[in-house]
Amino acid sequence: MPLAFLLLNVKPGKEEDVLKALAEIKEVKEAHRVYGVYDTLVKVQADTMENLKSILNNRVKRIENITSVVSLIVTSG
Repeated sequence: MPLAFLLLNVKPGKEEDVLKALAEIKEVKEAHRVYGVYDTLVKVQADTMENLKSILNNRVKRIENITSVVSLIVTSG
């Protein structure tokens, strides 16, 4: 199953709103607030690579208050 980790930057004070929106996406397996260069770490797993790309482009990247996304798609386990 295709797997990706996402590193998100979020508008200050909107981290909890973004986490709530991520929780509504069934393919999001984990989402954590982190400190450092990025604000949120997300684990996404889908049944196909096409579905994974669709989730990233049409669901996650459209969440309000996310200012940038770095996608790390896993190539081997």
